[in-house]
Amino acid sequence: MAVVTWTIAPEPVDSPAAAALWRAYYTEISDRWYLLHEGRRTDPAELEREIAARTGAELTPPTGQLLLARYDGSPAGTAGVRLLDAERAELNRVFLREETRGRGGAALLVTAAEDAARALGARRMILDTRGDLVEARALYTRLGYTETAPHNDDPYAEHWFGKSLV
Repeated sequence: MAVVTWTIAPEPVDSPAAAALWRAYYTEISDRWYLLHEGRRTDPAELEREIAARTGAELTPPTGQLLLARYDGSPAGTAGVRLLDAERAELNRVFLREETRGRGGAALLVTAAEDAARALGARRMILDTRGDLVEARALYTRLGYTETAPHNDDPYAEHWFGKSLV
């Protein structure tokens, strides 16, 4: 029986694999929001504008990092970290392709992102998420994140979390 493995490594935000996963991530979270609030999928033109506008430049060294997870060698997910100040890093773009979910990759990605944040000098990781992303909220809680007061004014953020990295 073959052993299927996860690998996680830094990836340029503009690589073909990272770009494809960003498109999959943004399509899923945007469609989920519009289906919940307006009963429709994201307008294709709007989707293209938003994907192009969010380049991920904040997830590049020396103050950020994009991590790409591969499952059995195939690009399967991402997690991004960006240093906000001398103490805090923000976790974002945590995503796994649907067909790889439930196989332990999300926890591995978040743990690798925490390690990347520590390497950047962060002592605390923060993040925000939406109420409808119940799987994300459950993951963060399971990994030791606690809900906090809002730390930003993102119009789509409904839950804020933090975790000490020391």
